[in-house]
Amino acid sequence: MTAVATRSAAAARGAGLIPAGRRRRRASRTRWWVVLGFMSPFLVGLALFVVYPVLATLYYSFTNYQAGSYLPTQWVGLDNYRGLFSQSQVFWIAVRNTLWMVVFMVPLQTLWAIFVAWVLTRIKRGATFYRTIYFLPAMVPIVATALAFIVMLNPVGPLNNILGHVGINGPGWFSDATWSKPSLVLMALWTVGNTMILFLASMLDVPKTLYEAADIDGASARQKFWHITLPGISPVIFFSLLTGMIYTFQYFTERRTPCSSTRPRSTGRVSNTSGRVTRQPWRGCCSSSSSCARWCSSARRAGGSTTRGRCGDCRRRAAARDLLPARARHGR
Repeated sequence: MTAVATRSAAAARGAGLIPAGRRRRRASRTRWWVVLGFMSPFLVGLALFVVYPVLATLYYSFTNYQAGSYLPTQWVGLDNYRGLFSQSQVFWIAVRNTLWMVVFMVPLQTLWAIFVAWVLTRIKRGATFYRTIYFLPAMVPIVATALAFIVMLNPVGPLNNILGHVGINGPGWFSDATWSKPSLVLMALWTVGNTMILFLASMLDVPKTLYEAADIDGASARQKFWHITLPGISPVIFFSLLTGMIYTFQYFTERRTPCSSTRPRSTGRVSNTSGRVTRQPWRGCCSSSSSCARWCSSARRAGGSTTRGRCGDCRRRAAARDLLPARARHGR
């Protein structure tokens, strides 16, 4: 009976009795399961490592959950958000610092990447070598880059020594609240290799016929760049600014590694508004001024004491943060 029905269905399809729309729906349904099977590894990874963490974070923000604690979590409603917006002393400072980085660092990164890409398009001999050199910093791990800049921008490091030889008193860089954010911007400009590659590819993709027509019309290099190059790479500029803003709002490792010893008020970000200062520069000097930092370090070199080498302001701050032992807090 089944064989007869199968033959009848086949004959009906052959005779065109089954509507074409139904056949197309069956074929599309079959292709859908095939596509879903090929996409399943990505969908599983997206659900486990993106969707679940986002939903879990949203849920735990309404509880008293503490990372690493085995105590049961309790629902607290909007208490966390009330404390964050009305009681926290560093949240709005972190928002201000984050907006500062978005306003200054992202455009500077984009402009510097455009300039480097434009320079590389002008190089004819050894272009591959120079492109590799400019891209190499982007391959260095973030922590390694931060540690290298800690050494280079140390108040007694090589850069300040060079500035001292020409009569310039170098700043405290990461240990100075005034220079900490510009130091982070300087470090970010060194790692624009990924963005530079995008701009380089987009510039090389601009039709050369447009430049040839501009040469015939007598256009200058500035006019060609302004009227041909920039409009041709405008989608990449928008992409760079958008991804740069997203990345800056998630800015954490680059700030935490070199600036974990400075005040949270000077470099704190929205992504880390509750972190406690756990490591101080120059063995406890938590001052926000480079002059105080240099005073403390020079006093220690002269006196050889890590406690009495601090100025009074630094000693009071360290004692308030429980970073000094009890005897040192009482001045003994």
